[in-house]
Amino acid sequence: MKIAILKITLLLNLLTFSQEKLEKSEFEIIAEKTGDLDKDGIDEKVIVYETNEKTNFGNTREIQILKNKSGEWIEWRKSRNAVLKSEEGGFWGDPFEGIEIKNGILKIHFFGGSNWKWSYTDKYRFQNNKFQLVGYSEVSFRNCYVWETNDFNLSTGKLISKKEYEKCGENDKEVYKRENETFYKKGIKLTLQNRLKKEIKIVTPKYGREIYIANGIE
Repeated sequence: MKIAILKITLLLNLLTFSQEKLEKSEFEIIAEKTGDLDKDGIDEKVIVYETNEKTNFGNTREIQILKNKSGEWIEWRKSRNAVLKSEEGGFWGDPFEGIEIKNGILKIHFFGGSNWKWSYTDKYRFQNNKFQLVGYSEVSFRNCYVWETNDFNLSTGKLISKKEYEKCGENDKEVYKRENETFYKKGIKLTLQNRLKKEIKIVTPKYGREIYIANGIE
């Protein structure tokens, strides 16, 4: 009888351990920050998880924003459409660079590419009871060929687009042409929940450059 009870106890312990291991492995924390995002004087916690949901572009990432309620962290907002997947960085693999909270703004940074490299930052502010994308800045470049930067304030609609053509000598680098323009593009509404769901393309009025605020690749 004692042997049977011991076997049952060991089996239950094994099942419990397996379940705990499964639950822990489903989400792996890859970034975590705290800061006041709704200006109530109390810090929120932002966590980016690597999930085990696999796609053609690697594992899905989930971002969660938690509120502190009586000393306990409670889920407040979450999204699987705001952080690029684990293999969307091209040759560089993982494009996720990190998160930061500054002056109530949540920033998410990405980097990727190969010979052509790119980086961009999304800026979210909590307003109208949601986290709205209020800023988008990007850089794409190939050394000794061209650099392009775009800085888009979605709140005002102001978009500053700059492009510099360069050539490299043996010991120096020269910018030989610049194409800069500033214009307004209003009405684009993106949130933490729908950030990467659809393609959004802006064509600049002067030089006809195509700027993709969201690629909507799936």
